[in-house]
Amino acid sequence: MADNRGRDGGFRSGRKFDDKKGFGEKKSFGGERKSFGEKKSYGEKKSYGEKRSFGDKPGFDGKKEFRPRGDRPAFGEKKNFGDRPAYGGKKPFPPRHDHASVGERKTLHAPHYDKKPVEKRMNLAPRRVALETLLDVSRSDAFASLALDKRLAAAMFGRRDRAFTTQLVYGTLENKITLDWRIDQFLEGEKEIEPAVREILRMGAYQLFYLDRVPDMAAVDESVSLTRAMGFEGFTGLVNAVLRNMIRGKENVVWPKPADDPAKYLSVMFSAPVELCEILIEAYGENGALNILRYRPKDRDITVRVNYLRCDDTRLRSLFADDELEFYPGIVPGTYKVRGAGDLTRMRAFQNGLFTIQGESSVIAARMVGAKPGQTVLDACAAPGGKTAILSEMMNDTGRVYAWDTHAHRVELIRGTANRLKIENVRPAVKDASAPRPDMAMTLDAALIDAPCSGTGVMLEKPDVKYRVTRAGVESLCRTQMEILDAIAPMIKVGGTLVYSTCSVLPQENGRQVEAFLARHPEYEAVPMAAELPEALAQHETAAGLQMFAHRDGTDGFFVCRMRRVKA
Repeated sequence: MADNRGRDGGFRSGRKFDDKKGFGEKKSFGGERKSFGEKKSYGEKKSYGEKRSFGDKPGFDGKKEFRPRGDRPAFGEKKNFGDRPAYGGKKPFPPRHDHASVGERKTLHAPHYDKKPVEKRMNLAPRRVALETLLDVSRSDAFASLALDKRLAAAMFGRRDRAFTTQLVYGTLENKITLDWRIDQFLEGEKEIEPAVREILRMGAYQLFYLDRVPDMAAVDESVSLTRAMGFEGFTGLVNAVLRNMIRGKENVVWPKPADDPAKYLSVMFSAPVELCEILIEAYGENGALNILRYRPKDRDITVRVNYLRCDDTRLRSLFADDELEFYPGIVPGTYKVRGAGDLTRMRAFQNGLFTIQGESSVIAARMVGAKPGQTVLDACAAPGGKTAILSEMMNDTGRVYAWDTHAHRVELIRGTANRLKIENVRPAVKDASAPRPDMAMTLDAALIDAPCSGTGVMLEKPDVKYRVTRAGVESLCRTQMEILDAIAPMIKVGGTLVYSTCSVLPQENGRQVEAFLARHPEYEAVPMAAELPEALAQHETAAGLQMFAHRDGTDGFFVCRMRRVKA
C-alpha cells in the first residue's frame, strides 16, 4: 500500500498547502474530476459571513419571497408544538401527547381515537443475563463470580442494571433449595422440567418472596416473557400458573420440622445440602449449625484495604468522601467497609492501586506472618494476590516475595494484582506447593499457606460453594492441606514463621489439621497472636489458632494459626 505521508509526517490531502493561506486548490487524483451534479467547487463557496438569512433568500422560482414557517425562538428556547402553525398556516397541528416530567410515565393519546393505557414494561435484559449466568453455574459447574463478571462485561449494563442482575444471581443461588421446596409444592407432579425453565421459576420465586421492590405481577409477567424469549413457548403456561399459584398459596406451604430431621430442616430452611448440614451438626451441634447457616447480614458491605505503599488513610477517606460513598472503619486497622458502592473496581483510585478489595480476615492472616524488609518470604497458594501484596507492603517492597499457584491463569491474576498496586518485589510462578523441594531447605524467613479448602467460611459471598461440599471432598482437601504443610515446613529457617490459614469453618481442616502437623513436626510450635489481633477477636484464640465466624465476628469464616520453627 502506498505511503501517503508527507515529509512532515502528515497525510497528503491532494491540496497544496501554503504557509500563509493554508489549503488551497484541491488536486484531482488521476485527471480532472467533475463535480457531482451542479455542486460548486470549494473555491466558489461563499464565506459564512456572506450567507444570507432565510428572510432575504429568494424562493424556488426566484420571484416569490421565502416565507418562514414561524417566528424562530431564541437559542435554547423550545416552542410548544401547539404554537406552531401547520402546513398552510390554517389549523394548529394537534400534539401527539403531553410531555411528562422526568420519571413520570403518561399514557399516549392518539389525535383521533383512544387507546388503552400502556402498562410500564420492566427491563428483560438483566433477567436474561442473570438466567444465563445461573445456567453457566448449573451446566458447566462454573464459579458464579467468574461467570457473572464475564456476562456483565459483555452486557455493558449501567450501574442499576448491574446491581439488579448481581442481586438476582446471588439471591437465587443463596436460596436455591428453599425456592425449590416452594416450587415443587405447586408443580403438581411435573418436577422433571427443562433446567432453564427451573431456573426461571427459581428467579421468579426469589423476586416474589425476597424482593419487596419488584411487584408480584411484574415478577410473574417478566418470568413468562423470559421463558418465551429463551425459546420455551410451550412452558409459558406452566410458569405463569405456578408463580400465580405460589402467590395465592404462599401461606399453605408445608415446611419440614426440626424435630423430625434436623439436617433436613436446616437444608430446606437455609438452603444448604443435607450432607453439609450433617457435617456442621457433627462439628458444632444443631444450634451451632443453625447459627452458621441462618446468618444473613442486612447490608452486604464491601471491605477494602489501603495500599500503604501508595496511599494513606486520610487520602483514601477523602477520595471516598469526594465520591459521596458511605463508609466506616473496619475492626482491622487500614480496612474500611463501603456500603452501596456498586462496582468499586471502576474507581480511578482502585485502578491506580491506592486501595484493594479484601476481607478483614484475609488481611489478618497475611499480617500474622510479620514479614520484615529485606526478607525472603513465600506465599504458597497465592492467587489472586491480595495477601501477597500485604507481605510486599510489610517489607516496604524490598527483599523477595515468591507467589505460587498451580494454574497459569491464576498466576496471571497475581501478576495483575502486583502490577495494579505497583509492587516490584513479587515473583509469581506456576508451582505446586505440595511438591517437596529439597533445594529450598531452610531458605525462607517466613511462609504463608492459605490452603485450598471447602470454602465454608465464605458461603455468604460465594453461595455456589456450599453446593459443592461433600464428605469425600473435605477428606481429599484435608490430605492436600497436609501435603502442603509437610512440603513447606523444611523450607523455613530456624526462627522463621509459618502461618497456616483457610476460609473454612470445619475443624478437620483447621484446628485438627494444626494439631496433627505439630505432632508430626516437633521442630515447630504454635505462637500466640492475641497481642496483634483486634480485641474482639483476641478473646477467641485457642492453642490451635483463631477460628472466625461471620455470624459472631462480622468477618469471613477464616481460620489462622501462627507457628515458629524452633529447631532444625
